[in-house]
Amino acid sequence: MMRIARSRKGRRDFLRKSGVVASSVLLAVWREPEHALADELSPTPACKDHPEQTPPQTEGPFFLPRSPQRASLLEPGMHGTKIVLTGRVLSTQCTPAVSALLDFWHADDSGEYDVDGFRLRGHQFTDSQGRYRLETIVPGLYPGRTRHFHVKVQAPNRQVLTTQLYFPGEQRNSRDFLFDRRLLMTIDDRSDRKAAQFDFVLKLG
Repeated sequence: MMRIARSRKGRRDFLRKSGVVASSVLLAVWREPEHALADELSPTPACKDHPEQTPPQTEGPFFLPRSPQRASLLEPGMHGTKIVLTGRVLSTQCTPAVSALLDFWHADDSGEYDVDGFRLRGHQFTDSQGRYRLETIVPGLYPGRTRHFHVKVQAPNRQVLTTQLYFPGEQRNSRDFLFDRRLLMTIDDRSDRKAAQFDFVLKLG
C-alpha cells in the first residue's frame, strides 16, 4: 500500500534512508517523445529574446529519479482541481529547445508527497517547437510553503535547471522565503479546469 510523507519525522527518515539526489545527475536516458504535441497545443507565438535564464531553485527533499514518461499525472479517484500547464523551453535567443526533458513532481491535494511511488510525478520531452503540455491537479498547501510545482529542465546534453513554479494571488507567496515572482505562472481559471502557462529559458550558447 502506498505510503505518503505526513510529518517532519517522516521526511527526516526518508532523507536519512535515501539521501538527497544531486540535481546534476542525468535525469533519464534520451529518447524520442512517445506522443507528439503538435495537435494539442496552439502554434508558437512570436517572442523577443530572453537575456536571462529562468531562475534556479532548490529541488527540495522529495525528488525521485526515473519517473515515468507521461504528459498526464491524473489517476482514477484522484482528488483536486484539474489544471493544464503549457509552455515552451527556449534558449536566451528565443530558439526552441527540441526534445528537452521536463521532469515534474508536486504535492497532492492535501499537501503530501508520495515518496514510495510515482504518484504526481512524471517526465516528458518538448516537441519540434520546444513546446510541452502537462495535465495534473493544483497542489495542496505544504507546511511552511506556498503552493508550487517542482520541475527539472534539461536540453539534450546540457546542464539541468532545477526550479519551482508558483501560483499568482496566493496569500502565502509573501511569506514563503523561496518565492520568486519571476517564477509565477500565468493562470486562467475561468472554467472548472484551470489553464496555466510558463516558458522556461535556458542558456544553450
